[in-house]
Amino acid sequence: MKKIMYTALVALFAFALAACGGNEESKGNENKEGQQKDKENKEKTEQMEEMQKKMEEQQVDENKVVATVNDEEIKGADFNRALGQMQMQYQQMGQDPTSKEVADQLKKQVVTGLVDFEVIVQEAEAKGYDASEDEVNKQIDQIKGQFDDEKKFKEALKTNKLNEEQLKEQIAAQIQYETYVEKEIPADEVSEEELKKYYDQMKEAQGKQAPKYEEVKDQLKKQMQQQQKQEKVAQKVKELKKDADINVKI
Repeated sequence: MKKIMYTALVALFAFALAACGGNEESKGNENKEGQQKDKENKEKTEQMEEMQKKMEEQQVDENKVVATVNDEEIKGADFNRALGQMQMQYQQMGQDPTSKEVADQLKKQVVTGLVDFEVIVQEAEAKGYDASEDEVNKQIDQIKGQFDDEKKFKEALKTNKLNEEQLKEQIAAQIQYETYVEKEIPADEVSEEELKKYYDQMKEAQGKQAPKYEEVKDQLKKQMQQQQKQEKVAQKVKELKKDADINVKI
């Protein structure tokens, strides 16, 4: 789901040193430690600001058409939001999202993901799967509940270059996608034999630390069904794209 995300900010704190007690040597050491922390914080802030600038340079004009799917346009604003989320994920994994190799990879992944999402949504519409106003409003309320007040919610929307109506449109599309997948691409049942084989693979990888089969049986079943479902969705997307008129413009 396309989620609202705050831009990470680094706050610098000025540490006030108490002017009471101790000798001049200890005061001098405390001053040096405080100065060193301030210097380190400043360097981190500058590094993050530089990284943010480099990531933003990979964005496109928000009105640019990055791809069309059966004449439905995917705009730069959606690309930029999805790209920003992917960049943050790569950072969390310790990778530089602005290196040429990763940047090229991200660009392709984001465009492909947006196109794949769009073909499913269009198929959902063709099948008559709609999102009700109540369903959309319920999710809006859940999102608003993550913020302290309405003002902070509006600030998050502004950060992501969205208004509430655009957010509702994105939520409606996501509901259509999820409903279609649930109804049209159900998960297969997993046999006991398949489960045990999956468990044995996990046990081999984890060794003595592996939990007992009965303790993780239900969890493993869900994981297997989720994997199977993802594979079936990917196959369905592949089929839909064969008959779709897709034009990637970046």
